[in-house]
Amino acid sequence: MAEDPWQQQVEAFGQYIKTQRKLAKLSLRQLAAASEVSDAYLSQLERGRHAPSIRVLKSLADAFGMSPEMLLAQAGLLDDEDAGPVDTESAIRADARLTDAQKEALLTIYRGFVPNEEQ
Repeated sequence: MAEDPWQQQVEAFGQYIKTQRKLAKLSLRQLAAASEVSDAYLSQLERGRHAPSIRVLKSLADAFGMSPEMLLAQAGLLDDEDAGPVDTESAIRADARLTDAQKEALLTIYRGFVPNEEQ
C-alpha cells in the first residue's frame, strides 16, 4: 500500500528542519528558545509526526533567519515560483543536491566574503 503523499511531505519537511538546525549549529533546546516552540514539539516536527502551523513556520523561519515563504515552499505549501526572491544562505540551505557538509562549507566561504551586518 502506498504511503500518503502528505505524510511524505511532512516527513521531508521534518528532515529539512533538522538539517537547518544542524547547519545553524543549534541544539533542539536552543532552537526551541529562539523560535519560542517547545523542544518536545520541535522533536516531533523533525521526526515527521506533526505538520506545523503557520505560526510555528513563521517562528522557525525567524529563528533560522530566512523568509517564511522559503519554509512554506519547503513544506510544500507554496510553489517555488511564489516564494519570491531567495537570499544566498537560504538557497544554499535549501539545495537538496548538496550534503550537509557541502552546505556548511559553502556557508562558511560565503560568510567570509560578505560582511556581517550585526558586527
